Amino acid sequence: MGSTPAAGGNLRAALSYCVQQVRNYDYHHYLCLLHLPPAMRKAAFAFRAFNVETAKAMDVVSNPKTGLMRLLWWKDVIDKIFANKMVEHPVAQVLSSAVSEQKISKHWLKRSVEARINDANRDDYAIPETVSELERYAEDTQSTILYMTLQAGGIQSTVADHAASHVGKASGLLLLLKALPHHVSKQGRIPYIPASIAEECGLLTREGGRSEVRMGDELPDAVFKVASVADAHLQKARELASSVPVEAIPVLLPGVPAQVLMDSLRRREFNVFDSRLSKGVHGISPLWYQIKLNWHAWRKQY
Repeated sequence: MGSTPAAGGNLRAALSYCVQQVRNYDYHHYLCLLHLPPAMRKAAFAFRAFNVETAKAMDVVSNPKTGLMRLLWWKDVIDKIFANKMVEHPVAQVLSSAVSEQKISKHWLKRSVEARINDANRDDYAIPETVSELERYAEDTQSTILYMTLQAGGIQSTVADHAASHVGKASGLLLLLKALPHHVSKQGRIPYIPASIAEECGLLTREGGRSEVRMGDELPDAVFKVASVADAHLQKARELASSVPVEAIPVLLPGVPAQVLMDSLRRREFNVFDSRLSKGVHGISPLWYQIKLNWHAWRKQY
C-alpha cells in the first residue's frame, strides 16, 4: 500500500504518540510489546493505545457524562475506520493503518469499547453480582487486545486463542483489584468486588434495593477470592503452553506482569491499600521486572 512522504511522516508521528501513551500509562505491557516481532508492533501498540484512551475516558473528566460521550465517540471511530474514513486522531490513524494492512476483526474492537460503555452506564451503586460478570469484563477489555494481536501476526490457532482468553482474564481481574484504591478515593465506594463474594465475606449491605460492599477487615479475603480466580486462569493458560505455536508466545507475555501482580498481592496479604503495591512495576523494581520478563521471553514462556 503506497503513501506520500507527508502521509508516511504523519503515520510515524501518530505511531510515536501511541508508543508514548502505552509507555506512560501501561508500562508493564509496553515492555511486553518490545518482545514482539517488528512486523507486529505497529498494530500491537495501536491496540494498547486504544485501550489506554478508552480506559482513561472516565478518569480524566469530572463529569461522567463527558467520559461516556468520549467512549461513544471512540465507538463511532471504529465504524469510520472500517468504512475507510479518515479520523484526525493519532491512535485512530495507526489503527486505520493496521486494519488496512492486516485482517483485524471489528468485532473485538467494538466489544472492547462497548464493555467500557456498559460499565460507565451502570448505576452509581451497581456492582457485579458474580465473578463471572467480572471475568466477562476482563475478557472484553484485555483478552480482546491479545486476540487482535494474534490476528495482526497472522497467527491462527485455537489453542493460542484459548491461552489468550485465560491470560487476558487473569490480567483484567488483577488490574481491577489493583485499581480499587483509586476507585474508592474517586467514587467513595468499592465497585469491582462481586456481590456473591462480598456476601460470603460478610461485606455486603443491601438497602433500598441497592447492594454495596462495605470497607472492613474482611476485604483482603474478598480480594483473595477474586485473585484466586485470576490465578486459576494463569494456570490454565500455562497448561496450554506446550500446544501453543511458538510464534504466539510473545503475544502471551502479559502473563508475566499478571503473575508479578499476583505475587505482589500475595506478599501484601491481599491488602490492595498497601502502598507498596504501587511502587515500581506492580510492586517490584522496574529492573527486576525487566529481568523476569526477559527471562521468560528468552525461555519462550509466559
